[in-house]
Order: sequence, then C-alpha cells, then structure tokens
Amino acid sequence: MKLLLTLILTLTLPALAAPEKSVVRINSTIQTYSASQPWEKSPARSRQGLGTLLAGNRILTTAAMATDATYIELQSADRTETVTAKVSMIDYDANLALLVPEDQPGFLSALTPATIANPPKPGDQISLFQFENNGTPLSTLGTIRSMELLSTFVPGRFFLCYTVKASMQTSGNSFTLPAFINNKLSGILTSYNSNDQISDLISLDIISAFLKDAADGSYQGFPSLGVGTTTTEDPHFRGWLKLPEDKGGLYITRILPGGSGDLAGLKKGDVILNISGNDLDRRGYFQHPQYGTLFWPHLVKGAPIMDEKIPLQILREGEQKTIEVTLKKSPSPLVPTHRFDQAPPFFIKGGLVFQELSKPYLEAYGKDWATRAPLNLLDVLSSPEDYEEGRRRVVILTRVVATEATIGYDRIASQIIESVNGQAIAGLPELAAALEQTPASGIHIIETDKAPYQIFLDEYLADQVDADFLKRGLPILKRLYDPQ
Repeated sequence: MKLLLTLILTLTLPALAAPEKSVVRINSTIQTYSASQPWEKSPARSRQGLGTLLAGNRILTTAAMATDATYIELQSADRTETVTAKVSMIDYDANLALLVPEDQPGFLSALTPATIANPPKPGDQISLFQFENNGTPLSTLGTIRSMELLSTFVPGRFFLCYTVKASMQTSGNSFTLPAFINNKLSGILTSYNSNDQISDLISLDIISAFLKDAADGSYQGFPSLGVGTTTTEDPHFRGWLKLPEDKGGLYITRILPGGSGDLAGLKKGDVILNISGNDLDRRGYFQHPQYGTLFWPHLVKGAPIMDEKIPLQILREGEQKTIEVTLKKSPSPLVPTHRFDQAPPFFIKGGLVFQELSKPYLEAYGKDWATRAPLNLLDVLSSPEDYEEGRRRVVILTRVVATEATIGYDRIASQIIESVNGQAIAGLPELAAALEQTPASGIHIIETDKAPYQIFLDEYLADQVDADFLKRGLPILKRLYDPQ
C-alpha cells in the first residue's frame, strides 16, 4: 500500500526542473564615480555571474552584480541568446537584487522558474551550481558546516549566511552562484576560499524575507535596532553595571538619532539582556533552536519584519525592565558608508572644492586609509555623535585649486566646514545656498575646524574663476541632492 501511494504521488506531482533549466548567465558593466574627483567617472569594468529565474521573469542575484551597473545583460547557458535587463529591486546591505528584462523576455520564456526550498540546517548537503564555458552544467556537492552572520557586500552589515565545505572548480563564472537542494533554490554563493575550500552563502531566511518584501513592488528593506554595543565580558565592567553573574548582555554605547531604539526610549548605558525571549550571552550571542549559536542582529534583521514590535529586556541602572521596540529601517548615518548607484554630491566655488564626508572618500586614501586619512576626518567616522548636532552631513573642503580667488589657501585641505557667512552648515545644499548669495561686503567668510579657521573668498573673483573652469572643460560645478 505504501509503495502504491508513493507511485501515485510520483505520477501526480510535477517533477522539479533541473537547475540548468532556471539559471542564466549575467554580464554587467560597472562604472563608479571617483570619490576624490566626483565630477569624473572611474574606468568601466565587467562582472560575470549567475542568476536564478523566478516566477514573473524575475532574476535573483546579488547586489554586487547590479550595483553601479550601466548595462546588464542576461545570457543563455550556451551564450547564444541574450536579453538586456534592468534592476527591479536591490538591497545593498543584504547583498540581494532582482533583475527584470527591459523589453521582451526572449529566451527566458523557454526556461522554468525555480521554486524555493525549505531552510536547510547545519549538516545538510547543498549543491553549488555553475556552467562550464561551453554551457555544460557543473554541480558541486558541499556540506553546511555552520550558520553565521556575515557581511558579504557592505562592510558592517551582517546577515545570516551558510558556511559550506566544498571543493569547487573555477568555471566560466564569477563566484556569484546559486545553490540548490533537491532542485530547489536554497542559497546564493558570494565568496569561495580555495585554500580552505569554504564558501559563504546568503541564507534562504534572508532571501525569502527579501522576496516577500519585494512581492508588492514596494520594497522597505530590513529593520535595524539603531544602537551601538559592546560586550560585557570584563568582570570589573560587569560589577560597575551591577550585572548578575548569571546574566549576559550587551552594553549600549550609542543610540542612533531617529532609530528604532531611540524612538522606543533606549538609552546609552542600558544593557540588553534578552531580545524576543532569547537570552544574550556576554558577547551578544544567543541559541537558535535550529541553527545553533548566532549573533544577536539576526533577532532584529532576519527573523522580524519592518514595523513589527519586539520586546527587549534591559538592565538600566541596576534594575531590569522590558521595553517594546517597533522596528524601523536604520536612519541615514552622519557619514554614509556607501554611495551605490548615486553620483557623489559636490560644490565648487572659486577653486574651493567642497564635498560631503563619506567612507568611500576616506577609502580613496588607499589600502591603509584608516591610518593615512586626515585625523580630523577619521575622528568623525569613529565618533559621529560628537558632530551630529546641527548637521545632517559633514561638509569638508577637500582641496583648493590655485586661482586668483584662492591665493594663500592653495595648500590647505581636509577642513570641516562649520559655517558660511555666519550660517551653520547642516549639509552641502545649505553651503551652496550660502555661497550663492552675495554678501553685502562682497567677501564670503568660511569658518573651518582647523587653521587657518577662516577663509575669505571674494565673490567677484570666484565668479570669474567658475566661468573660466567651465570654458576649460569642467563639465559641471555642482551636484546637489535635496535634504532628506
């Protein structure tokens, strides 16, 4: 009877298509702007990877394949057919993107959309899929060793991933590859270490949450608690906090203004003991019923959804209390961590070049940027709370071009702008507005954070210099965005 039932189910249920029937090649042309000369673009480069066809002619891939793309092409396994594509949804933090054809689906119509597997667990086997250069499918079997929160694209943005042990061959793709279990999509590979034979994969939990959010065409993204934390391992620190020996917890070092924690009433100095019924240890880890030991951010950006309410048990001044937090997206930081798919803003006046401080700007100082970049700018990155009052962004004078209007100032750079003509500067649009108004004296007074502390700019000479810049071929003198 059992054999007959199995036979009936086999005959009535549709067979799942093999991965090669739902996987396509992706070719992207990527071109970014120069962080130090924002009016110029860096040389174009190409990326190759694989994406998975889902229902509705949507192609799931990583954000790394689509970010700053000037051209995206979908290609058949044998490279004989192509379809141009565009980005439909993208989440830089989670490193996920959905692509759709720009026009007709073309060869996609002959493929079979993939179905989503049930979330695997440590010890499960997973198949990493590739195409050979000639289009032959290549599948490598690996074992999920552990679940970890990893940052796969934007530094500091941690999401649940699988670490998989597998001996892979380098084929005709980059390492943006889909993974399958029983012909069902179960993850996306983002990196492979050939020495250790370890792959990192974006987990199905994060993929499923991304797809669910994007289903209605209005993507919100993953929530954030909006706090900075440190561990409570030091016994003297624990004694000062009046933390019981049997309690773990994370000490809140910073509250991001406008974030979920700020709106819920969390304070610097609180200790988070428990999130949604899960006790945190002294390093911020908890025990997941299926995945084992995980870092605490998964309880905020992995399990819950936007606008969901979650309970936090905290210790405040030695007393335990429960606070309900409504989860929101993380507010825009004072120093942006990236400017993906957005040209960097800037403003030029008389040879003075102003920009908004960002991490990409600091990284333009090279491999050792964390020690080579100017100390005053690194201090903003490490202690933004000291600079937030009255600011939306930190405006800096990045360089001075030697002109008639900048005589005596041509060697200064990396100045943080405090005010222009007595007006405090909250961001680049405010600086531009102040410098575009002619002062009664005809001289702009720009106050900065270090010597010479004041810069005097003649409006008449500055206008002449700006006109000369445009005549000499500088494409634009400003790029501004509306304050957000």
